[in-house]
Amino acid sequence: MEFTGATISAPFGCRALRGGGPLRTPGWGADGRRRRVSSGPGAEQWRSWKVSCVATEKPEEKAAAAAGLGVDFADEEDYVKGGGGELLYVRMQATKAMDSQSKIASKLLPITAETSVLDLIIIGCGPAGLSLAAESAKKGLTVGLIGPDLPFTNNYGVWRTNSKISVWRAVLSMSGRILLLIARCHEAGVTYLNSKVEQIIESPDGHRIVYCEPDQKILCRLAIVASGAASGKLLEYEVGGPRVCVQTAYGVEVEVEHYPYDPSLMVFMDYRDCFKEKFSNPEEENPTFLYAMAMSSTRIFFEETCLASKDAMPFDLLKKRLMYRLDAMGVRILKVYEEEWSYIPVGGSLPNTDQKNLAFGAAASMVHPATGYSVVRSLSEAPRYASVISDILRNRVHSEQYLPGSSQGPSPSMLAWRTLWPPERKRQRSFFLFGLALIIQLDNEGIQTFFETFFRLPKWMWRGFLGSTLSSVDLMLFALYMFAIAPNKLRMNLVSHLLSDPTGSAMIRTYLTL
Repeated sequence: MEFTGATISAPFGCRALRGGGPLRTPGWGADGRRRRVSSGPGAEQWRSWKVSCVATEKPEEKAAAAAGLGVDFADEEDYVKGGGGELLYVRMQATKAMDSQSKIASKLLPITAETSVLDLIIIGCGPAGLSLAAESAKKGLTVGLIGPDLPFTNNYGVWRTNSKISVWRAVLSMSGRILLLIARCHEAGVTYLNSKVEQIIESPDGHRIVYCEPDQKILCRLAIVASGAASGKLLEYEVGGPRVCVQTAYGVEVEVEHYPYDPSLMVFMDYRDCFKEKFSNPEEENPTFLYAMAMSSTRIFFEETCLASKDAMPFDLLKKRLMYRLDAMGVRILKVYEEEWSYIPVGGSLPNTDQKNLAFGAAASMVHPATGYSVVRSLSEAPRYASVISDILRNRVHSEQYLPGSSQGPSPSMLAWRTLWPPERKRQRSFFLFGLALIIQLDNEGIQTFFETFFRLPKWMWRGFLGSTLSSVDLMLFALYMFAIAPNKLRMNLVSHLLSDPTGSAMIRTYLTL
C-alpha cells in the first residue's frame, strides 16, 4: 500500500495502547474509503491457508520458475524487480479479479492493423502509462496504449494536500482514479491494444517498430515504456549502479470485533516492536510497521510493511508478524474480505539516457528509493513530460541526424531523457539512495530512533522528503537539521554511513560534479 505526503511514527511497546500510542493522521473521511471487494474465506480457514513460493538460487531454476508463471526477465536485476522469490504472490496480486474496474478495451477504440504511423506508443496500462497517454493525446498527438488489460489491484492512498490534481482530492480510491484516467484517455482519443510487447526496434526511416504478441507490429515515431520496474527486456539500465532493494507488505481487509484505534483517523506508521521473542532469527529481524485504515468502526484494512531490505522479506513472514501484532493488540478477526501482497523494488540503476526508447514511471526509476512512493510523482509529472514529447515530435528531425556525440546536438530521445532526469533530480536521488542504504542497515531500535528524530523535523522538511519536493539544497539543510537534533548514537551511525558506505561517496560525487 502506498501513501504519499505525510507519515507518522509510533513509540515503543505493543500490547498496551494506553499512554503513548501511535500518532495518527486525520483527513480520511467518506471520500477516502477504498473500493468494494468480494467476500473471502472465513477467519479460521484464512489463517491456515497458505501458498508456498520457494525462492530458488540458481539462474536456470529462477528462469524455469518464472517461465512456469508465464513471465520472463532480461537478467538477475530484472528478476528481482519482477518479484524474485515472491513471484507467485506478485502474480496472484496482479491477476486478482476487480469487478469495480472496467476493461480498458471496453472504453477505448482499438489499434488496428490498418492504423497508420502513430506519433506515440505508450507501453503499460498502470497509472503512469494511462496518465501520460491522456496528457499526450490532449496535446494533439496520436497515441496508442499497449499492455495487458488487467486491473490495478494494489490499495493506494494519497494525502489531499499532496495531490496537485484537484479533482482527485475528492476521489481517493485507486479504482476511481483508474476509471478517471481511462475516461480521460477516451476523451482525448487514445487507442488501445490488449497485448504484450516483445521488442522495440528502429526502422531505416527512424520510426520505431513495436512488436507485440501474437505477430503484430505497430509503427510509431516515439515509444515510451511505462510497464513497471521489471522492464529490462525493453530498456537498458546503467551498469554498476546501486543494488535493487525491495519493499514488501502483506495486507488484509477484515471485519473485527474491536478496533483499538480511533476509526476516524488513519494509523500510518506504527513501528512498535512486539516481535523480539517471537521472531529472533537473523533473517527475521528486519523492522516492520503497521498501517491501519478503518472502512467503518469494525471493517478495517491492516498492512504489515517492511520498508526496505536487501532481500525481499517473505510475505509468509509478514503475514505471521501481522497476526502476532493483532493478537498482541487484542484484535479478533471475524471475517476476511481481501488479502494483498505488495512488492515494490526500490533503488537500483537509472535507465541509460543514451537509448532511443523512452520510459516513464517505475520503468524510468521514478520510485522514491527511500520510501517506495511513485504514483503521485508520475501523475504530477505527466503533463510536463507530455508537453516536452509533443514539442519534440512537432519539431521532429529524424534521429539519425542527431546521433549521440554528433556536433549538431542531442537526439530527440536524449532531450526527453534530460527532461525526466536533469542534474537536479539526480542529486536528489543520490541523497535518497544514501537514506535507503542507511535504513536497511538499522535494527528495530535504530529505525525507531531514526523515525522519532525524523518527525521532530519541521513539518515542511519531512513532508518534502517523503513527497520528493525538497531541492538538493533543501536536502542538505534537512541533513544538517536532522544531525543537530539526533541522539549521539544516531549521529555516529550517520557519520559512519557517510564515510564507509558507497552511497555516501556517490552522493558527494554527484553533488560536486552535476
